[in-house]
Amino acid sequence: MSIRLNGGIRFDEGGLTASIRAMHLDSELIGISNENIGGFDKVGYQRKEAVVSSFAEFLGVHALSTTRDDKVGRIAVSENPLDIALANKGYFQTKDANGIKLTRDGRFKVAKDGTLVTLENAQVLSNAGTPIVFPYVPQDLKHIKIDKTGKITMFDEKNGKLKKIGYLGIVDHDGIAVMEPNVKQGYNEFSNVALQQEFLAMMPVIKNFDANRQMFMLQNSVLGKTISQLSQ
Repeated sequence: MSIRLNGGIRFDEGGLTASIRAMHLDSELIGISNENIGGFDKVGYQRKEAVVSSFAEFLGVHALSTTRDDKVGRIAVSENPLDIALANKGYFQTKDANGIKLTRDGRFKVAKDGTLVTLENAQVLSNAGTPIVFPYVPQDLKHIKIDKTGKITMFDEKNGKLKKIGYLGIVDHDGIAVMEPNVKQGYNEFSNVALQQEFLAMMPVIKNFDANRQMFMLQNSVLGKTISQLSQ
């Protein structure tokens, strides 16, 4: 007759992995808030808003997605006639080597060939989807006028008359034309980020991260002691 003693440890890893998933998710949420804070003084920046789906305790960071807050930001006067802001929702259409992009950054300039471009030299498109081109580069940028509908005209020094150039192509996020964009020439739109809101939103996330970190350390310590005692 023989007796066999079987010893071992049966460990449920759910607690540790749940803490790790939660810390990973909290880190991403803090990163989104930090990005918004960093974009506070950027022209045309739109606040990122975190969306956490159901079952985040099981999915972790995979339950996180982001949307853009499309509320109008802070509008400030600029001395540049080609600084354009949108007082209503909408986007300027620009085109570069990578294709068409939408932006609320309306800091434009006139290239040597007369094309209206962004600071990164992307072409600014009209409501017809074509680049906006002036017949020549005016010596005084104040000769360029843009009304609230986005209509662009330029004072022609040669004949002393206003010349119609075209309309800014202003669309919503689906590419549909905005009928009343309320264009403001000589203004910049800064971000729609409210620093107080970002800091307040970050506080419970930081506390949650710290709680999960403490839980992870506690579980890890208990597991280590158990293994040490059973190995003696």
